[in-house]
Amino acid sequence: MLGFGAYPDVTLARARDLRGEMKNLLAGGINPSDQRKAEREIRVGSSANSFEVKALEWFHTKKKPESSTGHAAHIKSYLDQDILPWLGKRPIAEITADELLIVARRVEDRTAIATAHRVIGVCSEIFCYALKKSLDPTIDMRDKLRKVPKPQHRADAAGENGRIEPARVGELLRMFDGYQGGFVVRCAVRFGPLVFARPGELRTAEWKAFDLEAGEWHFLASKTDTKHIVPLSRQAVEILRDLQPLTGHGRYVFPNPRTPDGSRPMSENAVLAAYRSLGIPQETLCGHGWRAIARTLLDEKLKYRVAVIEKQLAHAVKDQLGTAYNRTDFLEERREMMQAWADYLDGLKNGPMVPVARGLA
Repeated sequence: MLGFGAYPDVTLARARDLRGEMKNLLAGGINPSDQRKAEREIRVGSSANSFEVKALEWFHTKKKPESSTGHAAHIKSYLDQDILPWLGKRPIAEITADELLIVARRVEDRTAIATAHRVIGVCSEIFCYALKKSLDPTIDMRDKLRKVPKPQHRADAAGENGRIEPARVGELLRMFDGYQGGFVVRCAVRFGPLVFARPGELRTAEWKAFDLEAGEWHFLASKTDTKHIVPLSRQAVEILRDLQPLTGHGRYVFPNPRTPDGSRPMSENAVLAAYRSLGIPQETLCGHGWRAIARTLLDEKLKYRVAVIEKQLAHAVKDQLGTAYNRTDFLEERREMMQAWADYLDGLKNGPMVPVARGLA
């Protein structure tokens, strides 16, 4: 006895056709009930071995536990936006290199050539996780993708010879002091050079992370997902104390002006827009440029040890044996360095006038 479905979803004519098919199976010595079970098992097995199932299993059990929060978020976005919508339902063992190339081309068409290579890299890891490596269709296909262009250095205060010029840095700082825009952005523009944190870390800074009495800013470094301390100079603390009455009631130090309760940080482009309004060209300076400026001048002019500077930049620097990340904190030395840096910037700001928008790299 077999059921074909309820009327009227299954019409009488369709039921008769299905009955005829079952009779043909019986005539061939096949039990229709066993045939249905086998087909159901094939469907379930195919679903369990879909690319999406294996990809998410790989991500949650292997990739995410081994990655920083930021890196894991990037991988998940590749899966959600560039891979699974087109490959997710396909049985993983049936996916071909041509299908993957179509996926990669779709990413390339957005001019994100480097992202296309990363997407194929993610797919390769999934195939290696789910299949034998010999069945990985991504092998040797990277030559079919366009080459990733060589990265351009972020804009900074370099002169014609490509080197950081202290006098130009001083002119930038004088321009910052003359910024006539909103007070919150003005504080962010002036605070950034003193701490040279990554732009995202700066704009999302939270009041609870600051101890103004101790002169410290504690947060998780975005690239390494490790605890980081920024010793605050006297000048940095002064900027924060001036700003605290305005934004101290909210979550963020530099909130978005469209959220009076301070529940959202300022936009990614707020500081860059301030630079452009001051007439500072994009090729001269971007928010990230202060990290390169500080890295260079702290080494060449203030003569601080590279290991201390790298620690302040929250770079993942390996120890002398090259086997593990350097856990040395250098906090007291960094505290002295950050105050010396702030004083040095004050000296540059009060130094000779040099046009910053002329002859820059």
